[in-house]
Amino acid sequence: MDTIAKDTLFTNVALLPDGDIWWEGKDGPPPAECLDWRGQRWTPDSKEPAAHPNSRFTAPMHNNPALAQEVDDPQGVPISAIVFGGRRSDTMPLVFQAFNWVQGVYVGATIGSETTAAAVGSVGQVRRDPMAMLPFCGYNMGDYFRHWIDMRKKIRHLPRLFHVNWFRKDREGRFLWPGFGENMRVLEWIVDRCHYRVGAEEGILGWMPLVENFDLAGLKNFGPAEFEAVQATHEEELRREVLMHEELFMKLHSTLPKEFVYTRELLVARL
Repeated sequence: MDTIAKDTLFTNVALLPDGDIWWEGKDGPPPAECLDWRGQRWTPDSKEPAAHPNSRFTAPMHNNPALAQEVDDPQGVPISAIVFGGRRSDTMPLVFQAFNWVQGVYVGATIGSETTAAAVGSVGQVRRDPMAMLPFCGYNMGDYFRHWIDMRKKIRHLPRLFHVNWFRKDREGRFLWPGFGENMRVLEWIVDRCHYRVGAEEGILGWMPLVENFDLAGLKNFGPAEFEAVQATHEEELRREVLMHEELFMKLHSTLPKEFVYTRELLVARL
């Protein structure tokens, strides 16, 4: 964190006597004393952690030296891909591409994430969060889905739609994917699919990357076998997933696009 020197807001972390910040997992030993995220005195003997599990920081995007020059272009920029994602320890593979626009909208509409400390309710339960917009959509979600579907008639070159899941775990609870520092490998495959039409294989959920077209070079203890594990889909898990889709659709039955009903039936048929 030495490179962060200004223009940064930290929330729910501990405050050190010298004005610096700390949280569990930060480099270096725990401080002898500090104020925890609630403003109470904390020492290594305290029963509660100093930082809240949902502690984080934010900084202006213009502080990022890798920011694209076109970010403020008033003419906009072409969009090649839209990437949806949920936090799932099982069921959903690392990455796949939707077969078409309608199915991709369906994928985004049925995103599920296991609840964390940031959400109200029990940790680990799957919560539907369509397009990651549930807390922010100001009108009926069924109408929102319809607007997405209708975009296919208004956009000359439709972006391709993808789904990612960085949080897949094995039976022992260990993450299968090496971590956020390697996510560019997934984005590289997405770019290659959009611009270079690299090959893919047809899966139950969509187009899946071929291992020979996915960059695994330099990864430690992660080869073709591990890639196969993080990309695996299991029919029993997917059947449960489809049943949970139905729970969401029942809540939106009066405005649910009929295309979703057909898409769900096609998914069931592939199972």
